[in-house]
Amino acid sequence: MQHRRLVAGLAALAATALSLGLAGCSTSSAADTTSSSTSAISSKRCAENKAAGPITYLSGYQYQSSASILEYIAASKLGYFKDLCLDVRLKPGSGDTAQNTKLLASGQASISAIAEQDLIQARANGIDITGVSSYSNAGLDILMTNKDITKLTQLDGKVVGNKGFVPAAVEAMMIKAGVDWKSLQQVKEGYDPTVLPRKQGGLEALTGFISNEPNLLRAAGDPVTVWQPVKYGIPSSIGAMAVNPAFAKAHPTAVEDVLRAAIHAYQYCSSSDAHVTQCVGYAADLSGATYDKAQNAKIWKTEVKTIADNPTPGQPLGGIDPANVTKLVAMLHQYDIVPGSVTASDAKGWFDDRYVDAIYQGGKLVWPAP
Repeated sequence: MQHRRLVAGLAALAATALSLGLAGCSTSSAADTTSSSTSAISSKRCAENKAAGPITYLSGYQYQSSASILEYIAASKLGYFKDLCLDVRLKPGSGDTAQNTKLLASGQASISAIAEQDLIQARANGIDITGVSSYSNAGLDILMTNKDITKLTQLDGKVVGNKGFVPAAVEAMMIKAGVDWKSLQQVKEGYDPTVLPRKQGGLEALTGFISNEPNLLRAAGDPVTVWQPVKYGIPSSIGAMAVNPAFAKAHPTAVEDVLRAAIHAYQYCSSSDAHVTQCVGYAADLSGATYDKAQNAKIWKTEVKTIADNPTPGQPLGGIDPANVTKLVAMLHQYDIVPGSVTASDAKGWFDDRYVDAIYQGGKLVWPAP
């Protein structure tokens, strides 16, 4: 079974046509006063990073202002990559996770946003990539209901909409909450979330992303109840990144410093409303005139809040939680997404936290690089 990052709603669809027409890579690095001087990085490390050559960053979905996307755009625009002697080229992903994993494994991309659960699935299918960071054990996948649903068990026998499939984390949450899964009438819906408040075709629930559809519906005056799998102890991830293993082995300081610059930019973009507007503006510049800045600012703020509300236990921002990997394997086994021969020990070996460990000291991000 191939899971893919589905197109995230109406606002994202509006930007697609122009985004797809962009040049494959962008190296814009117009620094502002927040950028530091390259003199702060040692000449030896600078030479090592330059030796990596062009580094292709592949986004999860176009230039949407999501965690794992916006901070990489900002790191380029603010000059953070340049400060660390890195030549990072930005490339917009199509939203197809399976395609991203293959591009990464083949070396056509150096680093890409890949959810931990998708990386485990890719490795189980023989696609050689390595997970190097994650912001949270929470996920973006949610279930939405109208306000008259106060318990998930009220959905027994009801119509539940999805965008091709119900995400494993949402299914696991519903079953854990006591929903009679086999009784549900599952239907495929499009990308218009207003079908839920309109109860089109008897619809009582709809899958979505916490940072997208609820914000769109709220703006339209149709607030819904959001059910998050993380609140039921269901594992997932936000902002997880993976690398091409051969690239990482050959250029470890470059991997460290790409993550360093991105996390530094994450801190910058999330530090104030003015910085949110600035960073979203960078994404809009890459995407074209139809880019919905207001909606994308909401996407970023919602994801940042979700990450802050659900920090990775015992880890700094970007640190990988081995216990979460174990839980993900169990969930993927439960729904036959990966074969039983894939063990938690196997999966833990597909993640490498040395790169994130190297960029922190005393729990604080070291900026710039030594």
